[in-house]
Amino acid sequence: MLVKIIDQITDDEMHKAAWELYEGAFRDLRSLAVQRHLMYRSEFEEVMRDPRVDKYLCLNDDGKLCGLSTFTNDLYAVPLIAPEYFERRWPEMYAEKRIWYVGFAAVGTEARDTRAFSELVTAMQQTAAARNGMIGIDYCRYNDDERNFGRVVRLMLRRLSGGAMRAECLDQQSFWIYEFPPAAGAAGLQAAA
Repeated sequence: MLVKIIDQITDDEMHKAAWELYEGAFRDLRSLAVQRHLMYRSEFEEVMRDPRVDKYLCLNDDGKLCGLSTFTNDLYAVPLIAPEYFERRWPEMYAEKRIWYVGFAAVGTEARDTRAFSELVTAMQQTAAARNGMIGIDYCRYNDDERNFGRVVRLMLRRLSGGAMRAECLDQQSFWIYEFPPAAGAAGLQAAA
């Protein structure tokens, strides 16, 4: 396996393979997570062509794409995060562009039993560690509770760093719903009468 880092995917064949891998890896989250975790095709294409965002391509021994992640230290290139938060908490590191963010890390369904995910995590860790940086990433509750992503990645990074790594949950967002079943509405009307 080989991880190749590029700033843009412009080759049509690789672009198609990247979309199929990405869409296949995240399609289940459409019905498992409240917040949308799957980019629309147009958004994906924009990210793949954005030179501010590095693309980490994990290629199997046959040269076929089996894993893909996006990684950037230009936090304005990451939708839905607030770069100002990072600038306030870590002003020096922010100014020195030593804070990276993982947009996503996807492994194709046929490569889930391989080292593809580990190879992507290792390559991104090496980039940030070489500059004494930090890496931010977000997981939906399903991926953290059911797939243990937070714990798995923390253990991987601790091993890669020889134990010299600190992890912190930066923030959490809760999605609530308030339902008014017909029985509750009817009872309320009767009580008011």
